[in-house]
Amino acid sequence: MAKMKIKKGDNVVVLTGRDKGKTGTVLKALPRELRVIVQGVNVAKRHTRQTAQDRGGIIEKEASIHVSNVAHVDPKENKSTRIGFKTLDDKTKVRVARRSGEVID
Repeated sequence: MAKMKIKKGDNVVVLTGRDKGKTGTVLKALPRELRVIVQGVNVAKRHTRQTAQDRGGIIEKEASIHVSNVAHVDPKENKSTRIGFKTLDDKTKVRVARRSGEVID
């Protein structure tokens, strides 16, 4: 199984599809399915029936998008970048933006 380099809370940009060019924050990462849910991207409308707890109507909700269709946003240049790993002097492994070399986390 491939490892996902994008985590919850990361800023990403959509590379392909209907929402190409949009940026947003990852709300949820689904590593088993290799998918992520991004805020304001791939919004689907769902018609729901009224229940005792919820009002009925049309609810807009973000659907998942495949992780290969998003890229991390470089913190320095605000452009899409790939992610690499680097071991610091104190033996901690961190994610690094390939474009600028900036440490992400």
